Amino acid sequence: MAEASQSKAGARAGRGLSRELIVETALARIDRVGTQGLSMRSLAQELDVEAMSLYRYVHGREDLLEAVVALLMGDLTARLDDEVAEHWQGFLQSVAHHVRRIAIEHPRAFPLVATRHPSAPWLRPPLRSVEVVDTFLSALLERGFSDEQAVGAYRSFSSFLLGQLLLESATRGAETAPASEPLDEGAADIPEHDGREGLEDAPQVARLRALLSEDRSDEEFEASLEALLDRLDGELTQ
Repeated sequence: MAEASQSKAGARAGRGLSRELIVETALARIDRVGTQGLSMRSLAQELDVEAMSLYRYVHGREDLLEAVVALLMGDLTARLDDEVAEHWQGFLQSVAHHVRRIAIEHPRAFPLVATRHPSAPWLRPPLRSVEVVDTFLSALLERGFSDEQAVGAYRSFSSFLLGQLLLESATRGAETAPASEPLDEGAADIPEHDGREGLEDAPQVARLRALLSEDRSDEEFEASLEALLDRLDGELTQ
């Protein structure tokens, strides 16, 4: 990314580090080499600083990954907040196309989106950005959905969207899953609050936790399969 390269040059010129610069550089590195190639040591080398100096701005692995996902999804949240589609179908179409754009522009980083949020590991399907989930649920509730209907729509819609886009990302060079090995922290003493964020800014996610944490994968799989078979049957009988 040109912007990250310019920012990195600025750090080397003596302008100093910032959380924004570190996160942008991390995303740029993931875009080039994937999550497996990201470590605090390699990140520090790109910024021409000591690895330990990064911990003044990021608290460790989870905090860094949280920030990378926030950077990826920040524009999406802003766009959804401005979404004026009156009908829920128009809203969902907008969400789908915005998320797909992220997957196309950052295929190697996109699998991070489909991971568990530290404060909501019970979220099904998992999505790293609870802010996006909260915006999604709020929008559907405002458009006449009940709690159960909004959560059901989140389940089926996100399962379809993430499944489709993870496959598409893989064809563009992404690993099929986020990095499973811990980032090399450079022997740093990681604070206990690494990656820990509350749900204060996601009231709908907190309120609907019981519904969002239910595992209905079996029935959702059967329903999706049936819908696909019905569509194929319709195409054959036309």
